[in-house]
Amino acid sequence: MHNLKIISGTAHAELAKSICEYLKLTVCDAYVGRFSEGEIRVKINENVRGKDVFVIQPTCSPPNENLMELLVIIDALKRASSARITAVIPYFGYARQDRKDQPRVPITAKLVANLLTTAGANRILTVDLHAGQIQGFFDIPVDHLFAIGVFHDYFARLKLKDIVVVSPDVGSIKMARAYAKRIGAGLAIIDKRRESPEKTEAMHLLGEVDGKNAIIVDDIIATGGSLIEAVGALKKYKAKSVRAAISHGVLSGPAIERVEKCKDLQELVITDSIPLEDHKKHPRIKVLSLAPLLGEAIRRIHHEESVSSLFD
Repeated sequence: MHNLKIISGTAHAELAKSICEYLKLTVCDAYVGRFSEGEIRVKINENVRGKDVFVIQPTCSPPNENLMELLVIIDALKRASSARITAVIPYFGYARQDRKDQPRVPITAKLVANLLTTAGANRILTVDLHAGQIQGFFDIPVDHLFAIGVFHDYFARLKLKDIVVVSPDVGSIKMARAYAKRIGAGLAIIDKRRESPEKTEAMHLLGEVDGKNAIIVDDIIATGGSLIEAVGALKKYKAKSVRAAISHGVLSGPAIERVEKCKDLQELVITDSIPLEDHKKHPRIKVLSLAPLLGEAIRRIHHEESVSSLFD
């Protein structure tokens, strides 16, 4: 794989290193820093002419800095005559604004797609998009991976009985149904009413959770309000235990404080699509690595092999 190069931005260098360990490669030598006034400065210190280059950069917090850094790296690679540039974005930021649900609001997911394509990306590799239709915002190939296999392997090791997979809202039903089918478990749905963009009120529960081990599944945990509401509803309906499997641990604002206070939440399982900072670490937060999944996808893309078989 001498034509394969892995470059990392500053958003998640640890994940890039883990992916390289899986592929038995080293991270490409590149300088990614700042000028004195804060402008992003990039210099690729290796020859990448004619190479198949993968840039590892989740657009997590701070999203503007990390997105702009990714665009500058892609531009540097394009001008260095790379044969193909794949943006590996484990967490795709700005995805929550994927449609006009109110008057005079932007569709930022489409804007970011345009920016990446204009910068020179030839392909996108991402995990658990907030909305599947975002793939259609791109005019270049998008490989959309799912973290379900990573979570399934973890929960299989726990050997839980009487599992029910819970969708915390109507928008996550499709994901919850896929998890329930994969695990061989029942399905429940929490019907909630959103009072504001940051506050929700749980209303009803559809499905049977009495005496069962509930696993809440979702793609993003931001402030944690929806999750805590869901845990409270499940305990109200006499669930035996409550765990959560959430792909992207944004964990902004009061999220960690809410997890600490919610004793009914036995475990919050997230992936390392976003680096977990030291001050956010908590004994009930378990982080699973996406490196083997992303590494295998990169290997298959490089060798022009099927990526869809990773979903089986």
